[in-house]
Amino acid sequence: MTADALEATRSLLMVPNPGPQTEAYFCEADELYYGGQAGGGKSGLLLGLALNEHTDSLILRRVNDDAKELAKEAQEFAGDHAAGYNGTDKILKLDTGAQVRFGGCQFEQDKERYKGRAKDFYGFDEIPDFTKSQYKFITTWNRSSKPGQRCRVVCAGNPPTTPEGLWVLEYWGAWLDKNHPKYPTPFGALRWYTSDEKGEEVEVEGRGPHMIGGRETYARSRTFIQAKLSDNPFLSGTNYQASLDALPAELRAAYRDGNFQAEIRDDAMQLIPTDWIIAAQDRWNEDGRRGLAMTALAVDPAGGGADAQEMAARYGGWVSEFKTVKGKETADGSAMAGQVVAFRRDACPVIVDGGGGYGGAITMRLKDNDIEAIAFKGGDGTIEVTNDAAKLKFANKRAMAHWRLREALNPDQEGGSIVALPPGNEIKADLAAVRWKLTQKGILMQSKDEIRERIGRSPGKGDVVVMLFSEGDRAAKRAKARRGSGRQSTANMGHQAVRRR
Repeated sequence: MTADALEATRSLLMVPNPGPQTEAYFCEADELYYGGQAGGGKSGLLLGLALNEHTDSLILRRVNDDAKELAKEAQEFAGDHAAGYNGTDKILKLDTGAQVRFGGCQFEQDKERYKGRAKDFYGFDEIPDFTKSQYKFITTWNRSSKPGQRCRVVCAGNPPTTPEGLWVLEYWGAWLDKNHPKYPTPFGALRWYTSDEKGEEVEVEGRGPHMIGGRETYARSRTFIQAKLSDNPFLSGTNYQASLDALPAELRAAYRDGNFQAEIRDDAMQLIPTDWIIAAQDRWNEDGRRGLAMTALAVDPAGGGADAQEMAARYGGWVSEFKTVKGKETADGSAMAGQVVAFRRDACPVIVDGGGGYGGAITMRLKDNDIEAIAFKGGDGTIEVTNDAAKLKFANKRAMAHWRLREALNPDQEGGSIVALPPGNEIKADLAAVRWKLTQKGILMQSKDEIRERIGRSPGKGDVVVMLFSEGDRAAKRAKARRGSGRQSTANMGHQAVRRR
């Protein structure tokens, strides 16, 4: 540690380790993700910042009881400077007047407990365990009325190991996602983000003000700094490395190696293996629809709520990029139907998710204009069975539709799968989040509400793909039979043809 660093940290209750932890400690970003290998001092960074630099802090773990261990460690750092700890409320007070609260956000709705409670520091321990909506909602109140008090958010964590945590690769995509247009941004470099009038994130230069949608808007800075076990002198010399080396293969990449490009671990009852989804995305390219007609278009409406309306089209086995619409305009069925008409090509059928009741107006407007519009109602019954030798029944149409997509993505089918899905972690998370079980009524999928609870939002993109390869498949075949011969519109064009293209 340099002489300047020693002087700067002399009076601190917790002194950061030389290297990345110190860099993260003094980082100027409004939102920092300090992540990577296990044992890199990530939790210690959160505690040190709360104890040394801030007056009113909240440090969160996803599971409520897990925060107790952090509180215990904070008391050890504080030592004689701890003025008292309230175990019921999990609040540690210091003799300086500062306080650190420890909490959890175990269920999606638990985020409401932190509404309006302004904090100058928010620390999220194991950020991939949280949903994006929890993170964004809670940090809305990152502010302070104390003059000169800095406000910031710091997230600590290993790479995500489940689909629910993939949102962090999108949020810090410029540093972590190889498919991001700004990747690789150097670790520690600041990028600035704000939202447009529709709530969509936009990158800008500097804090601002920026004129967006007719009003002045200010941006927040964001960055990522890598944490490594070798930079933590308290653990690097122990046998902790051996413990990480002994982890199962699917966990070593995340916890031992800190690899953000590693494969995601699948749940035992996950409907579609993550490898199948990644393979379908690897098959996708921008001109993959060349020579094909639009065979189906699917819409997952939002009805003006907090979720986005999602829409995508299918050209044989190739799926287009999504058209996403947010905000109040999604409640206008006529306006949304107009967007469908503008997107639609080749007189293809349109499938609208009617399960939530939002798709009725869109479906009616389309039919008024003589467009084949099919309301997909997942709760309806079906007599179809699986295509394998087991011939299992389905509990409802939703289960059948999801299973048909699984069958279409299966690489072991004759000729392999030709489905090509657009890139993006959101569609990957949507499809990998679906769980299933076998009941007396047949195969049953986890409800949309249950999925929403785990990933913190509606799996709209996944639902669109499901509709394209179930109801859309049958509708495309009907449409082709009516049109007769013409441009190629079937999904299965032959494995060799797809490989050549």
